[in-house]
Amino acid sequence: MELRQLIEAAWENRDLLKDQDTIIAIRSVIDELDKGARRIAEPTKSGWVVNEWLKKAVILYFPIQKMQVIEVGPFEYYDKIKLKTGFEKLGIRVVPQALARYGSYVSPGVIMMPSYINIGAYVDEGTMVDTWATVGSCAQIGKKVHLSGGVGIGGVLEPVQATPVIIEDNAFIGSRCIIVEGIRVGKEAVLGANVTLTGSSKIIDVTGNEPKEYKGYIPERSVVIPGSFTKTFASGKYQVPCALIIGKRKESTNKKTSLNEALRENEVAV
Repeated sequence: MELRQLIEAAWENRDLLKDQDTIIAIRSVIDELDKGARRIAEPTKSGWVVNEWLKKAVILYFPIQKMQVIEVGPFEYYDKIKLKTGFEKLGIRVVPQALARYGSYVSPGVIMMPSYINIGAYVDEGTMVDTWATVGSCAQIGKKVHLSGGVGIGGVLEPVQATPVIIEDNAFIGSRCIIVEGIRVGKEAVLGANVTLTGSSKIIDVTGNEPKEYKGYIPERSVVIPGSFTKTFASGKYQVPCALIIGKRKESTNKKTSLNEALRENEVAV
């Protein structure tokens, strides 16, 4: 409560960023985010809850940090936030050119191909962050998720009440998918290549006799591909991108088999 009070006070009065107790409080919060002791958003029995004051701490961290040179072998960077280190001790496999910013939590068992994880993000155990995938600030990635090559998981810091992108356990996100603006992908869902999801995207379940529309959420075990629908504008009718739910992963089989079957039966490219 003391940490939260200090953060909230500094949020209302930025002059307090010069106060040593405030600086210590902000840095303590970022350290706890880095270790996974706190997280920006967390699941509860009634749904996901966003801890707004922690997002405020992340935003306030930038003005109290000074720019510094960061050297990694022959490479040089110049930034306010240092890079995450100690991967061997943490039990994280990190391929050269993979980067995670301090203040992000990366769980033991995660594999980071050349990729990027931003401050405030939470990546749970057994997840693969594949080549050139990016995990934006405050994004929440579950257990045993596969983020395929070139996937873009959007970050969100402001407004502080905004829900970050959430990818739940065992989801498979196909190559070049873009997921932004607080979209939540349910457990075990499969997204084919190039699916783009924003806060305004139509997500249409076409598996029944009548289409069923969702916004902001991919239901659990859904198999999703890119689609389009006709929209009327002043100048005429045009095709607008959407996402189509074309099937479900089977509960009767294990995760790996279910994924293979979902892709094969529905001819989903990854």
